[in-house]
Amino acid sequence: MQQFLYIRSDIFPRSFYCVIKFEHKHAKLRNIHSVVSLTIAKEVEPKEGVAAFRKTGAVTMKKQIGPGSTVASDRQSGAKPTCLIVASAATEGVSAQSFLNAFNQGSSVFNLQVATPGGKPIDFVDVNEGNSRWIQDFQLKPYASPAKLESIDGARYHALLIPNCPGAMSDLANSGSLARILQHFATEKKPMCAIGHGVAALCCATDENRSWLFQGYSLTGPSVYELVRRPDFASLPVIVEDFVKDSGATFSASEPDAMHVVLDRHLVTGQNDNSTLPAIHNLIFLCSSRK
Repeated sequence: MQQFLYIRSDIFPRSFYCVIKFEHKHAKLRNIHSVVSLTIAKEVEPKEGVAAFRKTGAVTMKKQIGPGSTVASDRQSGAKPTCLIVASAATEGVSAQSFLNAFNQGSSVFNLQVATPGGKPIDFVDVNEGNSRWIQDFQLKPYASPAKLESIDGARYHALLIPNCPGAMSDLANSGSLARILQHFATEKKPMCAIGHGVAALCCATDENRSWLFQGYSLTGPSVYELVRRPDFASLPVIVEDFVKDSGATFSASEPDAMHVVLDRHLVTGQNDNSTLPAIHNLIFLCSSRK
């Protein structure tokens, strides 16, 4: 399950390794989310990490990130790279938890810009007690108003992120504007990441001969076994698994709701909501490797 984690010695300081080694030795961390949270850790002396861990008994280096907040980079100074978050504006909406995780994790590394078709507001779905307060706070922020996808110049961005958007099957999957942006990213080999139903957005990138931009790639996304549980399964406009296979790419999936991420060249795809954090973790590493 951890084949998509990469630790690079030229990215993280020595003391960061000390904290990881200590926690693996004494805490025996096995959970992928614990490892992912360490990617936004600040540099500390090994003794500080040991003392803090003994005091709390938890992952001590994690910094809580809120909408629009920033974290100073320990790798190098300078402006953050820019990342475009493309979301659906359809009534089927955007997964609240996937967007929350994407924005929180991404804001630690990127300057983020959200865009939707027509610049329409995002309709969040699957809002629960755990994420409702964050969503309410986010919607009050000035940067919560999306830019028009049709006006986006892909050359201005270093990375592209599409969270889990059930609505993507209705609007993004047929978006000529997104197809233009994806073509630019693919040509320049810029990092891209699509998660869950957001993978359906990649289906728009076909030419006049119906040749798909991602032909020959390996991807994941919602499996048929996950989709068949939906009451509207028979009327879904696109089945990602079928589209990928029919378009000359390779599709893989784990069991329903399992964490599963595929990295192929500059494209990262995640199977579902639960794959959001590790997928973004890979996107961050791809951007780091381009510096």
